[in-house]
Amino acid sequence: MNAPTKKVFVKTYGCQMNVYDSERMRDVLAPLGYAETPLPEDADLVILNTCHIREKAAEKVYSELGLIRRMKEARGGNMIVAVAGCVAQAEGEEIVRRVPAVDLVFGPQTYHRLPQILARAEATGKAVVETEFPAEDKFVGLATAKSPVRGVSAFLTVQEGCDKFCTFCVVPYTRGAEFSRPAAQVVAEAQRLAEQGVREVTLLGQNVNAYHGHARGLGGLVAELSLINGIDRIRYMTSHPRDMDDELIAAHAVNDKLMPFLHLPVQAGSDRILKAMNRGHTADHYIRLIERVRAARADIAISGDFIVGFPGETEEDFADTLDLVKQVKYASAFSFNYSARPGTPASDMKTQVPRPVALGRLYRLQALIHDQQTHFNTASVGRTLPVLIEKKGRDPGQMVGKSPYLQAVHLNAPEASLGRILPVHIDGVGRNSLSGHIEPAVHDSGEQSR
Repeated sequence: MNAPTKKVFVKTYGCQMNVYDSERMRDVLAPLGYAETPLPEDADLVILNTCHIREKAAEKVYSELGLIRRMKEARGGNMIVAVAGCVAQAEGEEIVRRVPAVDLVFGPQTYHRLPQILARAEATGKAVVETEFPAEDKFVGLATAKSPVRGVSAFLTVQEGCDKFCTFCVVPYTRGAEFSRPAAQVVAEAQRLAEQGVREVTLLGQNVNAYHGHARGLGGLVAELSLINGIDRIRYMTSHPRDMDDELIAAHAVNDKLMPFLHLPVQAGSDRILKAMNRGHTADHYIRLIERVRAARADIAISGDFIVGFPGETEEDFADTLDLVKQVKYASAFSFNYSARPGTPASDMKTQVPRPVALGRLYRLQALIHDQQTHFNTASVGRTLPVLIEKKGRDPGQMVGKSPYLQAVHLNAPEASLGRILPVHIDGVGRNSLSGHIEPAVHDSGEQSR
């Protein structure tokens, strides 16, 4: 008689890399008999996979842990509570001290050890805190057997950590030094994804274009992945301007499977602020880089990240940021007020910008970016785009797909179209998405119109 299945609930905070990490945690737990549940109160094991990038991230986790603690008490203590990810790496023993109901604390470099960590906690009845950076490659320690893929698009981590040490960022402290997975290991995982029906992979890394697991860098890896039968679309994020090399730029010109979308954070348009951030590039360098990428692929959509209100930022510095945005003309961008992260050099800077001033600047920047995004999306109306159909929509008969430019596209289509790349004539634009209809001459193709 089979043992009853145990249930695991995983809540993921933050970036796409955490989404990938959560999937792999489910993978390593599956052989132990854990099946996923959407309800934390029903779970035998609750994992909070945390992010430490934004302000008050740790306090949000502690608030969530308060709710989980009450669920554990309602079950008579029969629940294992785990905190994983970057807050776990940063806070360590402090989490157990503040919330004794927590049984496991482990950082993002140790989740491949989750079965052993669980066994230790169950054997000793004591909390286990594991936040040391292990010597072994965690990806080698992960099971090769995959749980069912949840869609036709998948994330694939190829690089972790960062050596740039931007003064506002905690990543070098929570994720460690830059590490690249060997190309053969990445290709093998991509092949397994393709066998399970995945048609689009997004290569992930804190600084993904610093990837050096292939002799020709990320561009060489993209070329190798594009040879896999079934993988028709390849994306990558997040990049750093200092690592956008000739090979990768050339890949955008010659590889039709590499999507015409580039997320390239700049953070600010003022050279003075960029220097204070320790970004290692100037605004002009960034703009010239965008020009080179567009020369390789004229229709490429550019996305970026911005921090407003960095310590010492003046109105003139902010005007430089607005000017850069006007020059680049973004298809989309993420923008945030600066938030001090404990332990980073910027947190000790004395010239903090008053919050009302920073908020006012953020609203002005977001209004400009919104106008640019609307203009980019509106320009799609009347075009026929190859759209990867990814999921059902909310209404009967409605499906949702993704354009080459990472736009969500809503259309009426049969459920059998799921996983196909179809030519969709765009006839409408919403705030954050497009709408259209399938062209009469329906075919399934991975080729992108240039």
